Amino acid sequence: MSGARGRGAVTRRLGALLACVLLAGAVTGTPAVAQPAAPAVTLLRDTQLDPAALYFVSYDGLVNNESFQQDAILTYVGYQYTAWYTADRGAVVARRALPAGAWQKVALPHQLSTDDSHNVISLGVSPRDGRLHIAMDTHNTPVFYVKSRAGLASAPPADWSLADFGAVQRTLDGVDLGGISYPQFVVTPDRRLQLSFRTGGSGNGANELAEYDGSWRRLGRWTSATGSWTGPNGVVSTTRNMYLHGLTYDSRGRLHAAFTWREGNTGVLCNAGGLTNHDTGYVYSDDMGRTWHAGGGAAVATPVAVDQSLVVDPLDPNHGLMNQESQAIDSTGTPHVVISYVPGRFTQCVTSYAADRTRWARTFHLTRGADGTWTKHEVPIPPNATGRTKIVFDGADNAYLVMPFGKIVAASKASGWTDWTTLFDRPGMNVFGEVDVSLVNGVLSVLYQQKSSGTTPSPIRVADFRIG
Repeated sequence: MSGARGRGAVTRRLGALLACVLLAGAVTGTPAVAQPAAPAVTLLRDTQLDPAALYFVSYDGLVNNESFQQDAILTYVGYQYTAWYTADRGAVVARRALPAGAWQKVALPHQLSTDDSHNVISLGVSPRDGRLHIAMDTHNTPVFYVKSRAGLASAPPADWSLADFGAVQRTLDGVDLGGISYPQFVVTPDRRLQLSFRTGGSGNGANELAEYDGSWRRLGRWTSATGSWTGPNGVVSTTRNMYLHGLTYDSRGRLHAAFTWREGNTGVLCNAGGLTNHDTGYVYSDDMGRTWHAGGGAAVATPVAVDQSLVVDPLDPNHGLMNQESQAIDSTGTPHVVISYVPGRFTQCVTSYAADRTRWARTFHLTRGADGTWTKHEVPIPPNATGRTKIVFDGADNAYLVMPFGKIVAASKASGWTDWTTLFDRPGMNVFGEVDVSLVNGVLSVLYQQKSSGTTPSPIRVADFRIG
């Protein structure tokens, strides 16, 4: 088609399209406007990793599935990786080609050293050399660390084996961290790999970073355990640790960290059965964790000490506030934080944090506005659990909360994340407590272990959902 005939045909088609648009407006009485995408969840598949994984309940959780692991399940270059402890306490790492390849397992030469649910397995990939890194089995003890050969993750072979991994170490290639807890891998904007960890202990510890760029180096402490804080009853605590809800880089390279403090002096509590966690705070770094700023932009002395000017949601220590819950960054670079605690309308004095949280805890969604102010909304769907919730976003920035027992609730960006509703809840999956997640290309993979009793092993599985 060419010349006047081609132009005439195009004109007629455009005219017909315009008529349809006008007709749509005439029928509804308003101009035709594209509606924002609503949240949606569809279960795609549910696969079994191990029919009999290690099972014991410790600190109300399972060692194979604590949501603070970052990451127990991760996706990289078309493959998904996860790890767990088997019934005989052996550490296993597994992978599959996406979207639905068979899981390929490698048994590592390590067995879990103690029945402590803190001693999780965390995975990370260093993009510059394509190695898979594994940190495991540590709670105030030297880490057990393994890394793969270069290129294993960036150019995955058809088959893999133990020969693709180095020896199990108690250091990071000779960099001695001493006793640590909560190893979590994070990839920097320039494709280095960082390891976040805590030294010291609960109520008296510091957050630190190490960085890998072909070799490891310890960057040191960025939070302080010291400084005075006065509880609502007038009791003073002089030590604490900062528990992170996450360390997350946005697309512009800013590192976001929301947190709560835990005091070392339990005398700040109204009852010894509570948790000394208090307040939700926020800081950010524009130089990959070397220096830090308050939400308003003011520089914060490093290491970061207890400071009420960093608090974005104040809460005294008598409400069972959970530590290490969840945070995520939406496509605009806006940080979102999920916290949970027992609101004052139920009690002003938690006396048994596990029982009271299970009975009364509520989940809250916090988001930071462009002007630096924070907005907080209660999620009107109780978790009915002690454990933590994870937050993720679909391509339209609708928010999804994966709650304990695998329940998924969501809210739309169009509502300002206020129209929370349950989109998936299947008790028949028999999920125990917390889960970990990986989200890639609109597919949310949820790692979970099924309920058991005592120390009877139980299945560990991965459920894949299409969201959005």
